[in-house]
Amino acid sequence: MAQLRAKTVRTWYRVHKWTSLICTALLLMACVTGLPLVFHDELDNLLEPHVKAADVPDGTPLAKIDPMVAAAQARFPALHPFSVFWDDDEPRVFVSMSPVDQPKDHDVRTMIFDAHTGRLLETPQDHFELLSFLLQAHAEIFLGLPGELTMGVMALTFVISLLSGALVYGPFMRRLDFGTYRRDAARRTRWFDLHNLLGIVTLTWAFVVGATGVMNALSTPLFGLWRAQIMPQILKPYHGKPVPMHFRSAEDSVEEVRAALPTMRATSVLFPNKVFGSPRHYVVWSQGKTPLTSRMETPTLVDVETGVVTTTGGLPWYLRALELSRPLHFGDYGGMPLKILWGLFDVALIVVLASGVYLWLSKRKAPLERALNHLAEQEQLQEAHA
Repeated sequence: MAQLRAKTVRTWYRVHKWTSLICTALLLMACVTGLPLVFHDELDNLLEPHVKAADVPDGTPLAKIDPMVAAAQARFPALHPFSVFWDDDEPRVFVSMSPVDQPKDHDVRTMIFDAHTGRLLETPQDHFELLSFLLQAHAEIFLGLPGELTMGVMALTFVISLLSGALVYGPFMRRLDFGTYRRDAARRTRWFDLHNLLGIVTLTWAFVVGATGVMNALSTPLFGLWRAQIMPQILKPYHGKPVPMHFRSAEDSVEEVRAALPTMRATSVLFPNKVFGSPRHYVVWSQGKTPLTSRMETPTLVDVETGVVTTTGGLPWYLRALELSRPLHFGDYGGMPLKILWGLFDVALIVVLASGVYLWLSKRKAPLERALNHLAEQEQLQEAHA
């Protein structure tokens, strides 16, 4: 590979410096809030203890969801069924009720049932949830979609700072051993070495987290794009027809989907909804049963009047990429060892950010910047005399 000229390296150094400074505040907040979110399941069990489902023999069939929905309707008669969700980690079913098709978090009321016995386990009450608070801060800085897009721009800026930092690190390290840390040097030099060392060690991980952060920030508009593309085609035959007054069984609709997709398992049901689905269809979301396909969801629509199943052909490539990016972002697909690794990398990145701020706040120019300026000036003189 051709050696980069000093002027080019200086340009990339400036790109690295300014992109890093632009994203540092939000990125530092994302790292601090993201650290406990890596251990979300463990902290949730500690902070929010809940009623356990009954121990049942392996192979015990799942309880029907219709009685659970009926119980939720009796408990919240002013609301209508919004969704049913089967917990991935425990044999529990969450039945959510809502007053509108596009509810706010505080509008939704949920009842939790035993997935095998159908027994009501608990009805969570409104209270402050630390992990939900941290997730909102991490994903959208409490601003909804504008906040999500802002965090997406931050993540993209972070990715650019990583790439430019790697281009600067290579030429700089030609005169030093890899991972050099000069213990006896001045304090600022030690911070400079630590910043470079941790930066290059966490580079691949940080790039993955940054890139998946960009994808996650685009989830709302991407799903909106998909709905705008697919729903008009599915609903075209129903144009002008009134929405049925009485809906067929949700359980029967789920069974129809299970029969149509035998290699998949149903994970949730969205009740007729004109914002997120269809006003006259159940949307049944299913996942594969293998480790890889379990991260890929497929929606299927079931007519609430006739029971006709309409497959959507799966999700487009950009939503598949989004689905695969989510577990990579939080490192929650490899058990506790991977979570610990993700946590250590997160702490290392916090140190990189803090050291970068310290180096920038120094009143004098960094040695590397002075050296790059000197080399660039020499190149210009050589070109002028050539």
